[in-house]
Amino acid sequence: MLRTFRSTALSRAVFVALITGAPALAMAADPVTLDTVEITSSKLPVPLRESAASVAVISGDELRARGAYDLRTALALTTGVDIAPGGDGGPASSVPALWGLREFDAFLLLVDGVPWGGAFVPALASLDLANVERIEVLKGAAPVSYGATSFVGVIHVVHYAAGEGPARIEAGIGSHGSAKVALAMPLANDSSGMNASLLFDAEKRELEANRAGYDRAHLLYRLGGALGAGRFTFDLDATLLRQDPASPHPREGRVLSSRFPLDANVHPDDARQDENRVHASFGYVQDTALGEWSTRFAASQSNVHDTRGFLREDFAEDGVTPNADGFRQTRDVTEAYFDTHLTTALGERTHLAWGIDHIYGDGSQRSANFEYAVFPDGSNAPDSHGLHTDERTHASDRRDFTGAYAELHHAFSDAWLVEAGVRVNHTRETREGDVTDLTGSTPVIESGRDERNQTRLSGALGTSYRLWGGAEDGITAFANYRNTFKPAVVDLGPEAESDILRPETANSAEVGLKGEHDRGRFEWELSVFRMDFRNLVVTQSVNGLPGLTNAGKERFKGAEFEARYTLAGDLSLKGTYAWHDARFGDYVQLFGDTPTQLKGKLLELSPQHLASAGLLYAPASGLNAALTANWVGPRYLNKRNTARAGAYTLVDAGLGYRVEQWEVRVDGYNLGDRRDAVAESEIGDAQYYRLPGRSYELSVRYRFGK
Repeated sequence: MLRTFRSTALSRAVFVALITGAPALAMAADPVTLDTVEITSSKLPVPLRESAASVAVISGDELRARGAYDLRTALALTTGVDIAPGGDGGPASSVPALWGLREFDAFLLLVDGVPWGGAFVPALASLDLANVERIEVLKGAAPVSYGATSFVGVIHVVHYAAGEGPARIEAGIGSHGSAKVALAMPLANDSSGMNASLLFDAEKRELEANRAGYDRAHLLYRLGGALGAGRFTFDLDATLLRQDPASPHPREGRVLSSRFPLDANVHPDDARQDENRVHASFGYVQDTALGEWSTRFAASQSNVHDTRGFLREDFAEDGVTPNADGFRQTRDVTEAYFDTHLTTALGERTHLAWGIDHIYGDGSQRSANFEYAVFPDGSNAPDSHGLHTDERTHASDRRDFTGAYAELHHAFSDAWLVEAGVRVNHTRETREGDVTDLTGSTPVIESGRDERNQTRLSGALGTSYRLWGGAEDGITAFANYRNTFKPAVVDLGPEAESDILRPETANSAEVGLKGEHDRGRFEWELSVFRMDFRNLVVTQSVNGLPGLTNAGKERFKGAEFEARYTLAGDLSLKGTYAWHDARFGDYVQLFGDTPTQLKGKLLELSPQHLASAGLLYAPASGLNAALTANWVGPRYLNKRNTARAGAYTLVDAGLGYRVEQWEVRVDGYNLGDRRDAVAESEIGDAQYYRLPGRSYELSVRYRFGK
């Protein structure tokens, strides 16, 4: 009884605050309707309602009002987006799913216009949401703007520009000894025309799972101003991340194993996922006779020390028989991004963006692999340095993605916009790997090398048409077709595979309607899509070791709907629903020694139904509150669709009070304490990461100035 009361008390308090505040809101002034511009789907900024694609924009003010601190909570009210916290990337990471596909590299992560881990896999563990101005989410590929790195969607995190945003300091404490601190300082110099911003934030998150959590420190310095005939920007971003990984829960047959205790950790006693990442970016924009010329160069260096272990299938329980495989690994990744393009006005209604870009990636790993014995509760987890190394692996991969692109926007009238783009992609990849077997009397070395070059066109065509209405009331229809491809993922895991898989390709089509009514208070969007996918990269087990393979054909189709109603700008209500149908096409996979045709089976961990509802009460002063609920429908844990997981609802809530420059708030996450399986490990066979347990956070903010 007491447990139930505690889990719902915060959400009840939020509900009371919303109800009691609503009458006053009805007498407040009407909100100002802003014509939001999105910058993700195209190199040419487009008003959101004129975009020919489904794009969601979540403001930083909304994120802070909802107490959102990670990607799951930030995108909780984004239609059809399902974010699993944690995963193989560690407790600080996440595994997003868009359009029903949960693949750790199927989407592109952008941070301030730069691919964040774009050459290999999105660098989600180092993603920081402090001082965010907005997040834009594009469903579907961006094949012209970003080429071979974007596939089923783009998540674009935009921080405040140099010299902009509120100056504030924030501190908080939370469950299990968690704590955070953040300082954001915009620095403007009117005399020199130079603007700068400094952001420092640090957090410590401890989870219910045994020996699991992370510490992260982050520094972002932004500088901008006039330089010569144009304007420049410079960003320096540094992250220090120390993670204690959680163990995924093994599945036995159709259910999660009852022999593995909830929150057990079987990683070695010295397990870690530690990363140091430094990123620098320089941009320059100037006006020319051909139009605005924009150039950006960015480079990053990441170093990771990774020690983990995973239970074997049919694991022994005596703590003596070897029942787990582990590795101790170092990874080094260097990435660079270059883009230069012109935006040329070909007439009053016609604009052309044309240019070239290049992504470079150089990654390598060295691993010492071992076996060990551990109780299923992890109570006798050994130190990995005391274990015999059975094999050593080394792998390296160099990737170069080059593209030349052109994108045309033409407005036939004030109501009708057409977007068309084409891109020539050239990709080059070289991979090497070697394995040294140390189990016998003499080391045995096997090595391999592979190379793949490809030149391929990709492109997009879209249109939007204002069916009726003006600036604050009306309905717009939109449609698009996109053709894209992407070189297969490189995970730099401990297995040191040297073969390069076939590139993934996709054709997608989307149509929809979006509308604004009641002077912009009521907004809605309905879209349907279909995507035909080839060569999807999936995990497989080969002789008990993790591996990757191409999975033939898949088809994704669905419908998504969202609606938001705003009362006087302070109280807003939003609801979303998505139906996704993600199925294998012609694909045969071995399970043991038995070949199985998977055609018609739903992709694992892809629910067909998703829904969310949220209430946000955010006046400038006084009481404020937020309540968010996400419903995830039933899904299958395996490709054969024999292990079915039930639906669950995830509830977050927050309550705060603002007076002048101060704000105090308390936020609760996963108030129902759901521990459902949400992401499958790519390393441990048939093992699943669960939702982190219920947590609370008490924080205080102080905003400098008015």
